[in-house]
Amino acid sequence: MTDSFDIGGPIAGDGTWSEESDWELLDFEDGEEGEGHVAVPTLAIVGRPNVGKSTLVNRIIGRREAVVQDIPGVTRDRVSYEANWAGRRFMVQDTGGWEPDAKGLQQSVARQAELAMQTADAIVLVVDAVVGATATDEAVAKVLRRSKTPVLLVANKVDDERTESEVAALWSLGLGQPYSVSSIHGRGTGDLLDEVLKALPETPREGTGGQGPRRVSLVGKPNVGKSSLINKLSGSERSVVHDVAGTTVDPVDSLVELGGKVWRFVDTAGLRKKVSHASGHEFYASLRTKGAIEASEVSILLIDASQPITEQDLRVLSMVSDAGRALVLAFNKWDLVDEDRRYMLEKEIDRDLVRVPWAQRVNISAHTGRAVQKLVPALETALESWDKRIPTGRLNTWLKEVVAATPPPMRGGRLPRIMFATQAGTRPPTFVLFTTGFLEAGYRRFLERRLREEFNFDGSPVRISVRVREKRDRGKR
Repeated sequence: MTDSFDIGGPIAGDGTWSEESDWELLDFEDGEEGEGHVAVPTLAIVGRPNVGKSTLVNRIIGRREAVVQDIPGVTRDRVSYEANWAGRRFMVQDTGGWEPDAKGLQQSVARQAELAMQTADAIVLVVDAVVGATATDEAVAKVLRRSKTPVLLVANKVDDERTESEVAALWSLGLGQPYSVSSIHGRGTGDLLDEVLKALPETPREGTGGQGPRRVSLVGKPNVGKSSLINKLSGSERSVVHDVAGTTVDPVDSLVELGGKVWRFVDTAGLRKKVSHASGHEFYASLRTKGAIEASEVSILLIDASQPITEQDLRVLSMVSDAGRALVLAFNKWDLVDEDRRYMLEKEIDRDLVRVPWAQRVNISAHTGRAVQKLVPALETALESWDKRIPTGRLNTWLKEVVAATPPPMRGGRLPRIMFATQAGTRPPTFVLFTTGFLEAGYRRFLERRLREEFNFDGSPVRISVRVREKRDRGKR
């Protein structure tokens, strides 16, 4: 019999325990990290809105990652994905549509596309072959002709031989041979990728070698300031910021240097109250956000300190907790918080965030830059706890002393004994207790609290599983 307790997880609040039958299969050694981070070249996909850039990205990477919907303007940021063709790895960067006379939000989108052109190792300009070359396409081509970066012209939506005849007209853009593809059906994409590999250098113009940076997901409800924080940390307009909720749709990767180290930040879409209420690209964006949390090592949950903590905040917190990630709570918009609001916020934290008293807390303002530098030590502390391993001998010596001073409560007229404990894994720290009887929920929480006091797991969840020894005569019955 095995009982599982996930401290700070979804079952911590109600004291119920679920069966955990896979501990016998668990490798009690630390899992090793993957291969070291190797810099690879980047291919930027650019073009005007709704020509099928994101569909082409999905075709290139071989999976549905980029958010696609049959309306213009769904992609708003530069979003990078890893691709592999003919044994060569490279990054594919999806961009928002490029409009030369764009205003407001669209102007910010256009700037992202221009930045992608400046930093990529090769560029694919996507044109709608059915519509033909528009004034916007000609303006983009004029910019690209001055670029020293290799450019491939792609005529998309060539679904049959009839449309093929329209492609020849695109030679007028002055970018050389147009490559006919149908990104939705895959027609011609293999030949295009062969040409892409010829254009891409073996090593990128820009890149970092060595070990990969620690992965941080920025999560929170819509319009809480996630993209503003990314821009403040990076010192550049990396993510599109607008006072319209839901500006970010895809997770957006940013390499940011903080505290002398490079971090990989992922700005995610704000989650609505319930995924079932979302439709179209919003539904897929919520799935991307969940994936970004699971792919990260530590999450920064951004909460609007000037407003009451909401159901959305708690739902995002549950996603991070369920994924077992290290956690930093960043209370944003602190410049808008007065004394009365501070008092109410402390009450809300005590009431609503009781399941994560171990989380690191930082009060910041992404708009003014107040205290954003304090995020680095909070992240480092949380990750150190998340990676921590306690030697088995030290763990059992400590446990023996704790149990001797405060034994578990009697159950069925018998006193359960804890015979042995081991740390089964890290990321998050996971412990297994081998006992002769069931341990009450309250006693497990007591052990978790004392474990944190002794070994300091600030910023990380801790998982505890209890394996109860089967009675020897049970099998004879």
